[in-house]
Amino acid sequence: MGLQEKKGFKFPEFTMTIERGKIREFIRAVGDDSPIYTNVQAAEEAGFQDTTIPPTFMQVADMWSGPDFMTQCEQLEINPVMILHGEQEYEYLGDVYPGDEITGSCQVVDIRTKKGSSGGMNIIQLETMYHNQHDQPVMVSRTKIIERF
Repeated sequence: MGLQEKKGFKFPEFTMTIERGKIREFIRAVGDDSPIYTNVQAAEEAGFQDTTIPPTFMQVADMWSGPDFMTQCEQLEINPVMILHGEQEYEYLGDVYPGDEITGSCQVVDIRTKKGSSGGMNIIQLETMYHNQHDQPVMVSRTKIIERF
């Protein structure tokens, strides 16, 4: 099967329960000291129902529960040594709180090939839709993977 035939490919769904401890680890790692991530009162004063997640936190769900890098490469039949991370974008559709059970569904939405005089590249667009335990969409993640050849 050629790479172009992978357009529309869906990875298995994955689920992760959002934990306060994981949020705390993440904000320490990225150096974000906003109290809305650790202090319920501060979060409520900011309009949230509870503490919430920082902007790129869903990467934690992907890393802990989603398909890992090597699995993605194997299933897409791409060379992991030739991969570059091209772009990452998050669109928030709802709030995410500790205790929420988030299910992610990732699929290949586009594949483009560009060729030049010294080689080329495949640009693979992945989109992951995240829903909470109430089946409400809470986020969309869009990722571009570049495979050089």
